[in-house]
Amino acid sequence: MRAIVSVSDKGGLVDFARQLNELGMDIYSTGGTKKSLVDSNIKVHSVSELTGFPEILDGRVKTLHPAVHGGILARRDIPKHLEELARNKIEAIDMVVVNLYPFVQTVAKPDVTLQDALENIDIGGPTMIRAAAKNFPSVLVVVDPQDYDMVIEKLRKGKVDLRERQRLAEKAFQHVAMYDTAISQYLRGDAAFPTDMTVALKKAMDLRYGENPHQRAGLYVEQTAGQSPWGIVTLKHLHGPELSFNNFLDLEAAWNSANDFEEPTISIIKHTNPCGLSSHNDLAEAYRRALSGDPVAAFGGIVGSNRPIDMATATEIDKTHYDCIIAPAYDDKALEMFKKKKNMRIDSMPPQARSAPARILDFRRVTGGFLVQDNDFYTEGEFKPRTVSKRRPTDAEMSDMFFAWRCIKHIKSNAIAVAKNKTLLGMGAGQPSRVISAEIALKKAGDRSKDSLMASDAMIPFPDVIEVAAKGGCAGIIQTGGSIRDEEVIATADKYNMVMVLTGIRHFRH
Repeated sequence: MRAIVSVSDKGGLVDFARQLNELGMDIYSTGGTKKSLVDSNIKVHSVSELTGFPEILDGRVKTLHPAVHGGILARRDIPKHLEELARNKIEAIDMVVVNLYPFVQTVAKPDVTLQDALENIDIGGPTMIRAAAKNFPSVLVVVDPQDYDMVIEKLRKGKVDLRERQRLAEKAFQHVAMYDTAISQYLRGDAAFPTDMTVALKKAMDLRYGENPHQRAGLYVEQTAGQSPWGIVTLKHLHGPELSFNNFLDLEAAWNSANDFEEPTISIIKHTNPCGLSSHNDLAEAYRRALSGDPVAAFGGIVGSNRPIDMATATEIDKTHYDCIIAPAYDDKALEMFKKKKNMRIDSMPPQARSAPARILDFRRVTGGFLVQDNDFYTEGEFKPRTVSKRRPTDAEMSDMFFAWRCIKHIKSNAIAVAKNKTLLGMGAGQPSRVISAEIALKKAGDRSKDSLMASDAMIPFPDVIEVAAKGGCAGIIQTGGSIRDEEVIATADKYNMVMVLTGIRHFRH
């Protein structure tokens, strides 16, 4: 029996190769893999012994030869194939153990050149993998060191059954597909929305179930060339029951909404919507103010913080039951206190999680395909709000309008937010009517709505929302603008001496 072994990931290689030798397997190898085996006193042959041809072009051509691919691709159940092998003095290859050049790691280096990247595009490796996977009933293909022990165990018992061979082949084709996806991503550069596109995903974990118990679920991490994993998939679970599908959605909402603000900020999430959100120099005070947004809805929700949670803040949080907490870090005593609640999930995020790529693609599943868009991001230079009302906003009013405008980005449309003193007082989300959303937000705010500021995630097409806001005591409104009735809407704001600021930017979140 013969095996070709040529791997970039050399984890477990020496022990695996030694056991293959013990099973009577002749190993053929090239380059660094061969050197590693020789240095470990493993009996190994050069691939050149199979091909009768030296490696050329600085190693670019080593295995691209009929003696290699004929030995891999020949079907053992077709006599004609075996006769052709014998006539051409080609030996059958029974196993291919290959994983590919570290292209993703190479292009992630800050100083990588195009030439470096091109040199790390593997040609012979994918060709051997595909050939072996195509002929999996006859040839074992192993691309993952995690499978070494299983393969040895099966070979010691006599054979690797067809079902397991097929699983290894599927894994091999996926390995090559992810590799090709990384190369395509790198060569594409900043160009978005290509005619053809693949997305590479690697499973991080199985989840108990999906949104409901009858739905299966898992967490996958996107593999992107030149970019380390980032975002909610990088969280560290510190305490509590395992995270569910819904937990991840809510944790994502809590982390993103809290980290959309520069000041110390607390966000309280219920069903992916902020029911409480506040910024304040004192984190404990930010939490108290966030909780005041809707203390009833907060029960059983998720708390997100953009600063490490100190003991003072933890003491306040501990007074209410929450399902999850997510923050960059925790004071040791705060963490110790939280861990006394066995059913509360405590999670942290690495520092780089705040520095996510500004421009990323957002994928939304639809029947039979995906909708793809840029994420909702704009630079400070692109944000050019303008006051259109007769009354100019005070600095405090403008500050609260901008706070409400950031809040609205994280609330489901039709969305209305009412805020004051950088605190979300009430919000209306997901309503077919913007007027209803405004009424809900003001009802939540109650008496605190006097002199508050309102934000709308899109244009206000009729004066009705302005009338509701005025009745609720709002001092001003920030909205997208662009309605054919803008003049009428602005005139209504002027009638009540309200401030109106137009952003020219919409924040729909379906």
